[in-house]
Amino acid sequence: MPDMTGLTEVLAATSKDAGPGALLRTVIVVGVVGAVLLAWFLLRGYGKQD
Repeated sequence: MPDMTGLTEVLAATSKDAGPGALLRTVIVVGVVGAVLLAWFLLRGYGKQD
C-alpha cells in the first residue's frame, strides 16, 4: 500500500483554508450549466411540431 501522508496533508490544508467558497462556486456553475442544457433540450424540439 503506498504512503499517502503527503496527499492527506495537502487535502487537509486545502479543505481547511478554502472554506465553503469553492464548493458553493462549483454548485452554482453546475446548476447554471444544467439549466442551460435543460433549456436547450426542451427548446430544441419546440418548432418541430407538424
